[in-house]
Amino acid sequence: MKLPSPITVPLLALLTLAACGTSSRSTGDPPSSSPPASPSAPSPAAPSAAAPSAAVRSPVAFDKALHDELVGMLKRDQADREGTPQSESDQARTARLKEILRTHGWPTFALAGEDGGNAAWAIAQHSDLDPAFQQEALDLLRAAVSARQASPGNLAYLEDRVAAGRGEPQVYGTQIRCGPDGPVPATPIRDEPGVERRRAEAGLPTLASYLAEMTTICAQDTN
Repeated sequence: MKLPSPITVPLLALLTLAACGTSSRSTGDPPSSSPPASPSAPSPAAPSAAAPSAAVRSPVAFDKALHDELVGMLKRDQADREGTPQSESDQARTARLKEILRTHGWPTFALAGEDGGNAAWAIAQHSDLDPAFQQEALDLLRAAVSARQASPGNLAYLEDRVAAGRGEPQVYGTQIRCGPDGPVPATPIRDEPGVERRRAEAGLPTLASYLAEMTTICAQDTN
């Protein structure tokens, strides 16, 4: 699916609706074209923002070539999901992102810019056919968020994506499927009374507003 406002509804929707359309597993992409906001404090599931982890190997210098490659990969990813066939498959993008992460660690704000990091996150979200790599990407993203070099909102989506893929409860309620009566969580939400606090800490909108947005998307999906 596509990404939410700070990522926008199209991109978020592509990333969020796991069971909408033809996908058989639950997916959670923000419903807009910009990634989730990046508050100063990391989410509870992320490590505290202490010293940068060794997993964050990005140099201080901005790598324009890497930035442009990631953004281009995302454009092709989104075009594919909007019905324009691409020569590059999800598996090919996953394989390339795997190479990038093993060379650089997570593409941080300093290394690839915010949009480059968002692009890496979206490709990781769509790497459902390689759950071991998806977990690896999650670990690296968590370390980057702890170092304040990635988006806590993106981390929330990927945390839930990995959990839902395993059939486990999600933490933020980002993974949604379109049921007969509208959007429903792809897997149960852990400690549901505390979900709004966790979403706020990750810079995400309220669950109620998110589900309202997804209701519109699910309705479009059935037309």
